[in-house]
Amino acid sequence: MAARVILVTGATGFLGKHLVELLKPQKRSPRLRVFCRGLSPWEQDKKVQVLHGDIANRQQVEDAVKGVSQIYHLAGVVSRDAKDQDVLYETHIEGTRNICEAALKHKVKKVVVVSSSGTIAVGTNPTVYDETSGYKNEVVAEWPYYLSKIFAEKLALDYQARTGLNVVVANPSLLLGIGDDRNSSTRDVALFLQGEIKAIPKGGLNFVDVRDVAQGLTLAMDKGKPGERYLMGNVNWTFRQLIEKVAEISGKTTPTMEPSIEVSLWGARAMRVIYPLLGKKVELDDASVKMSACYWYCDSTKARNELGFQTRDPEETLTETVEDVHLRLYRSGQLPHSI
Repeated sequence: MAARVILVTGATGFLGKHLVELLKPQKRSPRLRVFCRGLSPWEQDKKVQVLHGDIANRQQVEDAVKGVSQIYHLAGVVSRDAKDQDVLYETHIEGTRNICEAALKHKVKKVVVVSSSGTIAVGTNPTVYDETSGYKNEVVAEWPYYLSKIFAEKLALDYQARTGLNVVVANPSLLLGIGDDRNSSTRDVALFLQGEIKAIPKGGLNFVDVRDVAQGLTLAMDKGKPGERYLMGNVNWTFRQLIEKVAEISGKTTPTMEPSIEVSLWGARAMRVIYPLLGKKVELDDASVKMSACYWYCDSTKARNELGFQTRDPEETLTETVEDVHLRLYRSGQLPHSI
């Protein structure tokens, strides 16, 4: 019997890299195939088969799925810029459609689609949401990243309902931890360390260690029920709690102001005008300010009970995140010294 093949899309992303390292085959294990657009860390790794292509290209996706028994679909674009809506919709929605169509054609046994907790676990009040909560289209209406994730998630679950394709959806919260080379998920930590966060936002978040989610995805593949969603988060903290802890770890001063959303938006816009005149780059955009006024609280009881999902001490995750981000900024010349 031919060896089973596991396919990982989006393998070069923050979560993807941790998942690939976790899945790297040992003796008598399935073969591992990754599908990515650019170069990967595994080009010369004999344990990993690397295929290059675009998730939005149906034929390239179909070629990648041939001979595959399991798919981890992580491919995506992380952007808070509304100007990127076309690429976000094409990547998330059409990419998911291509994966599902190819999986049906080649009789793939199971597909784990990685979405976001932000499709359902977000609101303007500190409510904790679980998988029974409805989609939050009205809350995320101006953020195409989350809207495209909602539509992609609905599409994947529709394939399961209509065709019987064995699809499970994983909804991780904000990923923190080591190895976010693209600054896609740890961006707000970097902004604080660079001194761009001058005030404490009103909202709150849930964060989780990227390594725990990578392990959680393998559990979803092994134990996840077809057509089900699984929130994968750790702790619900206010942004004040997060900023105070990051300040404690990094030795920086905690902001004292806690302005309204209107004042925060005005301050961010003023920084984007003044800082460039001083030769400083500013990355704090309006979308980030508005998102920080929301509460992204979620309950991962279902994943813990049904999958055996486990998480480490959040302070351990945050300490390693701060140290890793700080070192990366120092090496790139964006901070004058290391911790």
